[in-house]
Amino acid sequence: MPRLAPGDPAPAFTLPAADGGEVSLAALRQSADRGVVVYFYPAAATPGCTKEACDFRDSLASLQGAGYAVVGISPDGVQKLATFAADEGLTFPLASDTEHQVLEAYGAWGEKKNYGRTYTGVIRSTVVVDPDGAVSLAQYNVRATGHVARLRKLLGVD
Repeated sequence: MPRLAPGDPAPAFTLPAADGGEVSLAALRQSADRGVVVYFYPAAATPGCTKEACDFRDSLASLQGAGYAVVGISPDGVQKLATFAADEGLTFPLASDTEHQVLEAYGAWGEKKNYGRTYTGVIRSTVVVDPDGAVSLAQYNVRATGHVARLRKLLGVD
C-alpha cells in the first residue's frame, strides 16, 4: 500500500471504539485545535504496544494542552481493546479496524519481515492530521519505545 506524505488528504474514517461507541476522524479534528495524532499498532496487550500506548497515555495531557487529539487504531476487536484500555488506564480512544480498511488507506498495513520470515500485518505508524484534514506528518516503521518522546519534539510539545 502506498504511504501517506505531508500534504496528502487524510482518509476519512469512522470505526467502532473500545468504549462501545464510534470514533471518527471528523469528530476528532473538530475537538483539536492543531491536529489529530493517529497511531497504528499491531496488537493490544503485547509488550511493545502496551509500552507505546502507555507513553501516549502519559503524554496525553501535554498533547491535548498543545491542541492535539490522539487515537490508536489496531486490527483487534472491540472487546480486546476495551480490556486493554481498562487494564492500562487509557483515556484516549482506541478504534477497531478488523477489516484493515483504514490501516490500508493510511499505508499502515503491508509486508513485514521478522526473524527472516515475511508476512502481512500492521506496520507500526503514526500520522498527524491537521485541522483541515491534510497529513502534516507521517512516520512508518517506528519503534514502540521512545517514539512518543520523539513525536512530542517534532510537534513542539516539549
